[in-house]
Amino acid sequence: MSQNPIVRNTRKHTNGDDLLICRIRFMNLEGAAKDVFFDVSIGGRPAGRMKMELFADVVPKTAENFRQLCTGEFKKNGVPQGYKNCTFHRVIKDFMIQGGDFLKGDGTGSMSIYGEKFADENFTIKHTGPGLLSMANSGANTNGCQFFITSTKTDFLDNKHVVFGKLIDGLLTLRKIENVQTGPQNKPKLQVVITECGEY
Repeated sequence: MSQNPIVRNTRKHTNGDDLLICRIRFMNLEGAAKDVFFDVSIGGRPAGRMKMELFADVVPKTAENFRQLCTGEFKKNGVPQGYKNCTFHRVIKDFMIQGGDFLKGDGTGSMSIYGEKFADENFTIKHTGPGLLSMANSGANTNGCQFFITSTKTDFLDNKHVVFGKLIDGLLTLRKIENVQTGPQNKPKLQVVITECGEY
């Protein structure tokens, strides 16, 4: 972990309170929150923007995976990999919307910036209400590119799925997606597409 010059040049104090303040400043500077966005279309028509804060201070590895897949920084064989033009392939009203499978588009694909899968980082943050970003998985330590956004409290998912961010704007867009009619396997009848994404 690199040091910020402000912290590195701070004189060592004998007062315990001063030392504590220096450490808190260091943690805040290194673990700053990241903000990303999705522009979404439903049936080919713009549906709105969702702005999201990533909890990089609590789950830095999980947050960074999502951030790079939003920005397209991660590349495979020189080709950017990520969520642009990816769909929400599973929508369950009063529960969640699921997306992120840019490999197969049906919930069977898995890729991360760390490899095909990576381990559960921690379960510190709980599924306490709507608008929380959490990792979709097929069991313990099987995180990849797929995620879901809750539309209500889903505490039965606590300690099973890693929460790594939250909506800070765009709840109406979430509700629009949630209300799209679905068919077999909860697949939306109108295609729900992430038309643009990145940091802002």
